[in-house]
Amino acid sequence: MSHIDWRQDSVANVPLNRHIGYVGPIEVGAVQYDGSNKFWIWSSPLQEDAWGYGPTENAAKQAMELWLASWLEHFRIFFRAET
Repeated sequence: MSHIDWRQDSVANVPLNRHIGYVGPIEVGAVQYDGSNKFWIWSSPLQEDAWGYGPTENAAKQAMELWLASWLEHFRIFFRAET
């Protein structure tokens, strides 16, 4: 089960092949279809050069979530309780 809430993007109430991922109120990533190359690209606004791709929408979403978990691991020390 994903910790990311994926919401389909739209323009003028027309759904797009783009999904925005949120954790609470924070946008953590996006997955969108690249029709010319026929794969799904994921990216994150949390790090400028964070992106990748997958052969399916779900594969790209899973890759995005794996990247996010790995990226957040670097911040674990800031959230540890002092004992």
